[in-house]
Amino acid sequence: QVQLVESGGGLVQPGGSLRLSCAASGSMFSINSMAWYRQAPGKQRKLVARITGGGATNYTGSVKGRFTISRDNAKNTVYLQMNNLEPEDTAVYYCNAVYVVPKPFHMVNYWGQGTQVTVSS
Repeated sequence: QVQLVESGGGLVQPGGSLRLSCAASGSMFSINSMAWYRQAPGKQRKLVARITGGGATNYTGSVKGRFTISRDNAKNTVYLQMNNLEPEDTAVYYCNAVYVVPKPFHMVNYWGQGTQVTVSS
């Protein structure tokens, strides 16, 4: 059974930093990409950043230059370094992993339980 275990959320003042971690376990299949999404109250869940197994990254516009996604493939762990946090970054952050199943070929999404990030003075 696949598990994605997140950590690192919390309360931080505007301009502060947090680092989120997400460790994936429980599958014999390889991970294609890992990502962080966030969901603010009353809003849809949206992509924050994604990283492939080869290290290619993409970010939503509002976090470019402030957030950095990285990945340790050996540990199946993804990180999100968040700097210069703003109140608008307040949300529940969810880890996502896309696994590749070879036969028959298809991809499967898994989600973490979410970790709260609150940016407030």
